[in-house]
Order: sequence, then C-alpha cells, then structure tokens
Amino acid sequence: MKHTLVALMEDKPGVLNRVVNMFSRRAFNIESLTVGHTDQRGLSRMTVVVDGSHTDVEQVVKQLYKLIDVIKVSDLTHDKTVLRDLALIKVSATRDTRTEIVQIAGIVGAQIVDLAHDSVIVQMADDEEKIDDFVRLIRPFGIKEVVRTGRVAMARGSLNVQRAPEADELATATSRPRYDVRTPSKKKVTADLTGDAG
Repeated sequence: MKHTLVALMEDKPGVLNRVVNMFSRRAFNIESLTVGHTDQRGLSRMTVVVDGSHTDVEQVVKQLYKLIDVIKVSDLTHDKTVLRDLALIKVSATRDTRTEIVQIAGIVGAQIVDLAHDSVIVQMADDEEKIDDFVRLIRPFGIKEVVRTGRVAMARGSLNVQRAPEADELATATSRPRYDVRTPSKKKVTADLTGDAG
C-alpha cells in the first residue's frame, strides 16, 4: 500500500539534501518526493509517497523527525484527499495525426502547451492512474519524452489530518493506534496543513 506523508519543514539551504541523504542511508523505498514553498514565509512543504509493503512507514516518520529542520509530519493516507500529479508529454505528430492527438487530449482534460511541425507537448494534471492510462493511450503515436512532478496531496475541507507521531512518541508507545492526532512539541510553529483555520 502506498502511503502519502506530508512534512512541513524550514526553507533553508541544504534541508532537501539532508532529507534525500537520510532516505538513501536508510534504503527507504520512496516512490516520489516533491517539495515546494507554502503560503508562510520560511516554510516548505514536502510530499513523500512511501511503499508501505517494502518500507516501515513509522520508521520513515521517526527518521524525518530526527532532522532538526522538520517541524511537522502528517499522514494523509487514510484521509479524503485531493491527489495530483503533473505530467508533460512530448508526442510525435504529423500533419495526419496532430488533430487526433489534440482531440484525445481534450477528451481527457489535458492541455496542449506546445505545437511543432513534428511534435506536440501535452500537459495533464490528474491522479497518477489517469495519467498512466493517458500515456498508454497515446503511446502508439510515439512518445519522445515524459516528465512528471510526482504526487502532491491536500486533505479535503473540514477534515483533520492524521498527525504522525514524533520519534519519542513512537519509542514510548504501547497500545495507542499506529497514527493519532497529535501536535509535535519539538518546535512551536503556527501551521495548518489541512487548509482549515484553527
């Protein structure tokens, strides 16, 4: 099962490098990792997709909390969540096939962002499975290049995001659930990963 973890961390040089090095040292099976700025100055949001069948998700959380720059970790796996991946796909095109490619892209909600005499670049923002299906659909035309951002996620409104426990909570836990709603005490930062105030 794929788990979607969201980490709020300080936006400082070298932070992403430390996260990637940690994943590499621990040999965690990471499906994708995306990082971007938030609406709060000095904070970045990282979305990590972990293969739970090959990687202990609690260990990933524990190791993330060991990094001083990580402020809060949330598990969105079991919440109602909006998941998106962005893909740019360059497809071979001729005078005879260009119109068909454009029509197929329009049917699935994709956009044409570049037209050339020998290719078309299609942009598609959707969940990973739909993008995979679209790639298979247009593969017979000839795919020249594909680039994808990896998953980003946000819990839907009026829901609590499950806060993954801190490392010391994992070490002392006995009978509590795998994940519970907790606010880590490592740093005091006002941040709302769900988009709900309060």
